[in-house]
Amino acid sequence: MRFAMTLLGAALLASPAAGQTGGTAIPTTTISQTVSLGTATPGGGFPLYGNAFAEVMNAADPQMSIAPRNTKGSNENIPLLEKGELDLALVAGEPAYEAFAGIGRAPVRLKILTAIYSNPGMFVVRADSPYKTIQDLVGQKVAFGARGSGLPILARYVLDGLGLKQDEDFRAVYLDRAGDGPAMVEDGRVAALWGAGIGWPGFAAVASTPAGARFIAPSAEEITRIRARHAFLKPLTVPAGSYPNQTAPIASLGSWSFVLTREDLPDDVAYRLAKTLHGAEATFCRKLAQACETNVANTVAAAPKAELIHPGVMTYFREIGVVK
Repeated sequence: MRFAMTLLGAALLASPAAGQTGGTAIPTTTISQTVSLGTATPGGGFPLYGNAFAEVMNAADPQMSIAPRNTKGSNENIPLLEKGELDLALVAGEPAYEAFAGIGRAPVRLKILTAIYSNPGMFVVRADSPYKTIQDLVGQKVAFGARGSGLPILARYVLDGLGLKQDEDFRAVYLDRAGDGPAMVEDGRVAALWGAGIGWPGFAAVASTPAGARFIAPSAEEITRIRARHAFLKPLTVPAGSYPNQTAPIASLGSWSFVLTREDLPDDVAYRLAKTLHGAEATFCRKLAQACETNVANTVAAAPKAELIHPGVMTYFREIGVVK
């Protein structure tokens, strides 16, 4: 779904909405059609984030209309962006890493609009269950997330770092809808649910049940082993109080998810989106806890390479002095 754009006259290039860096003007663009944003299946973190993102951005720039669209998740969003059927899409860190690196496919030429939030991965079980370590879950039925989402890919890397195979050492379950997992934990259809992030809906749902929740993350020794094999995974912490009755911080590891853009998204449109988002960071944080990590500094730090950030976004970052 492509933009329909009308470039305003040259006189508008000097307007407050226009950027000027190194003598290169970023023209004002009027967006006359919807900007599509791919998310994931209902009940997961991406639709929650994507809906809030669209609401905040549309309010901050009434001439822009971002429309979230449920998809099967990261693994569908990447090809949809490549085909130009989405303008923007949420993509988890591991699928993004594989796509940029050309693992199992040709490298993508998509670009980063913004880092959205970190994804410390872990399992959740009922608080009254006997499972307390990852090894305890070996041989058990475990829901690893929705088909096509990035969660099973993160789990695969974490478990591989421990010498475990997701589909052989566990009775792996893959969901048609991300929102189905918590009920499966509560009624015993699965022993555990794998997920990631701070404020992730699946974890919140299990933690809010009468039985309560216990979170299982890699131990310090296991984190060292995993990173020795997969160094792109970073140590991350789930702060205390991120979920009901979670009284202590949880150390784990994972990566950053992104809003990616199609390759040919015009520079001026990416510039405008970045500027609008930066101006609305505080509002976004108040609306959604996960969005407090969505900021310029994290985008610069999380991008695997600076050249993967959209050129229009980089123009804005140079303008505000975040990068040179």
